[in-house]
Amino acid sequence: MALPLLLFMPFIFSFGLAVSADQTVKSYIVRVDSNSKPSIYPTHYLWYSSEFADPVRILHTYDTVFHGFSAALTQAQLYYLRRHPSVLAVLEDRRRQLHTTRSPQFLGLRIQRGLWSESDYGSDVIIGIFDTGIWPERRSFSDKNLGPVPSRWKGVCETGEKFTPANCNRKIIGARFFAKGHEVAIPGGGLGGINETVEFRSPRDADGHGTHTASTAAGRYAFKASMDGYAPGIAKGVAPKARLAVYKVCWKDSGCFDSDILAAFDAAVNDGVDVISISIGGGDGISSPYYLDPIAIGSYGAVSRGVFVSSSAGNDGPSGMSVTNLAPWLTTVGAGTIDRNFPADVILGDGRKVSGVSLYSGQQLNGKMYPIVCPGKTGALATSLCMENSLDSVDVKGKIVICDRGSNPRVAKGLVVKKAGGIGMILANGATNGEGLVGDAHLIPACALGANEGDLVKSYVSSAKFPTATINFQGTIVGVKPAPVVASFSGRGPNGLNPEILKPDIIAPGVNILAAWTDAVGPTGLDADNRRTEFNILSGTSMACPHVSGAAALLKSAHPDWSPAMIRSAMMTTASVTDNRLQAMTDEATGKPSTPYDFGGGNLNLGLAMDPGLVYELTNEDYVNFMCSIGYGPKTIQVITRSPASCAMKRPAPENLNYPSIAALFPSSKYGLMSKTFIRTATNVGPANSVYRVRTEPMGKGVSVTVKPSTLVFSDRVKKQRFVVTITADSRSLSLDDTGAVFGSFSWSDESHVVRSPIVVTQSDPL
Repeated sequence: MALPLLLFMPFIFSFGLAVSADQTVKSYIVRVDSNSKPSIYPTHYLWYSSEFADPVRILHTYDTVFHGFSAALTQAQLYYLRRHPSVLAVLEDRRRQLHTTRSPQFLGLRIQRGLWSESDYGSDVIIGIFDTGIWPERRSFSDKNLGPVPSRWKGVCETGEKFTPANCNRKIIGARFFAKGHEVAIPGGGLGGINETVEFRSPRDADGHGTHTASTAAGRYAFKASMDGYAPGIAKGVAPKARLAVYKVCWKDSGCFDSDILAAFDAAVNDGVDVISISIGGGDGISSPYYLDPIAIGSYGAVSRGVFVSSSAGNDGPSGMSVTNLAPWLTTVGAGTIDRNFPADVILGDGRKVSGVSLYSGQQLNGKMYPIVCPGKTGALATSLCMENSLDSVDVKGKIVICDRGSNPRVAKGLVVKKAGGIGMILANGATNGEGLVGDAHLIPACALGANEGDLVKSYVSSAKFPTATINFQGTIVGVKPAPVVASFSGRGPNGLNPEILKPDIIAPGVNILAAWTDAVGPTGLDADNRRTEFNILSGTSMACPHVSGAAALLKSAHPDWSPAMIRSAMMTTASVTDNRLQAMTDEATGKPSTPYDFGGGNLNLGLAMDPGLVYELTNEDYVNFMCSIGYGPKTIQVITRSPASCAMKRPAPENLNYPSIAALFPSSKYGLMSKTFIRTATNVGPANSVYRVRTEPMGKGVSVTVKPSTLVFSDRVKKQRFVVTITADSRSLSLDDTGAVFGSFSWSDESHVVRSPIVVTQSDPL
């Protein structure tokens, strides 16, 4: 007799809420123990809609990378669910943010040679793009000369506003959009939260970001590509023949909601993608534990089924511990520069020339000198930042205006200057951004300057009686040295959750990247920008991430049996740590040598990743043991893995996860000699009969590294070899740099391959 009560309980419960004082509805993600489903229910959805939530309030059900559902709930319903014995976890549906043509060659890719030819340009590998959708008419998405859609593909071409089945082809083989979480969180405007004056309720891209990342990863050859004359040449993605599956989870000016992202993971894995590219991360600068992070949960479900997941490291650099997307099964990608730049010069009235960058393509100043003004000298912060309505036309009309970077979009500052009658703008970095510069397609003549140059111009304006200036735009130059340089904005280590795992894993081109663009907005994305362009130039770890996604597609095509961990290992251990001067890579923010906290394994080098020699493999069991090692219990692990876990009585060491890098943490409270051992297993993917010998990079005073055995012998029968790295530190002589660490590496070499792993040594006490 208990069953009828069980069936009717939620509806009685919902009815009781009608008189509740708190009727605020928010969306939540509910993790349910799927093994608890009563047999009376033929499907999980019927169980969820009968026992847990009103059917009309269920947003998504998850059954592939996650077991459970998302729903719009009142506080009283939330209270009930959190106490239900079948509910393992309830996660608040949070908003995420996007981490906003020479680059393939700069990665070591050449036509008819190396990885491109050996992988058939990634043909038949399917890349899932989680982003703002796609503008399918672009040349970058042509299916000319592509073979049939891979037979294993199970996805769909979802239709909607200005998106029909004809917008999918043999290149864009699937497209979906996910908006239910967004609609609950942002109920205003248009139909259920979609502002249809600026958005399409379909996979069509109203923002541009998704079109850009999709074409970066897998765009076809597009000849005579440029952005208003800048970066002319042939535009092509890293894997030009790879197929694209589009999952629109982000909406213009509204971000991306966890419940929709998790639904996209569920769909993409079911559809049959091989690679997922997700240039999205937390917008609050805080990394949640993996069991509270739907990107970590969804990506685990994908990786555990053999899908490689590439994620952006975030744009909150150069501050330490700013890297996001930290789960060890994710490949976390930072951003570096390429050897192309868009210089512009500010010529001061006293003849001095100051160098910066710009993508301005309108009417030139032609050397004419204009008065220059620094409106922030009065001390008003909004004025110095050129915020909306902050400038007085009396002060700026007919003048070049200095605006400080920060708070509002860089291009929006130029529009504020234009509205106030200004003739041009100098965008000055502050100390936070240092010397890091990115080009923007400004609406008025404008030039971005580093902090030092900006201070020089401000000093001139304050000291000269009648300060004047002009701006000269130099177009595009290539062969810039040094390159790559770690971008100042790129998220930095150490890993804020588990410093035993070095993050980011790698860097890839992410500064001034040319790729396809939507026709819905101009290159600045501003409402006032009426220009339309086939391509746009953007910067961010958002741009670096799809480079690695495309690289993974090429590696997967060339090595179909490689796991996601093997692909990541191949990239990390062959990555470059030197620039095109053959000197140590530098940090754009400081001009000093960069470190593994900035670049992980190094800058992606696809020419070498094709044939890495050795790789570090990781299995689902390894990841479960890692979660046990950081103190997660069986139920917590089940939130991530979908099945109960069993942890050993003796907790394993998290640093023994078979990762391609090593981070040694020693207690700062301990004095004298300390040592730690790290166990690794190398898998031979090169010639069967190979002998590798180890070489360690000196780490300076107070640290020593030994590797035993020092030789690894592989044969037809012996594919794997285990070794132990011992790191000894003497706190009496240990000298840490300004990041609080000291860095080095060890490498295995058989004379044909060099398999390099970075080492980080630091001191810290557990919180």
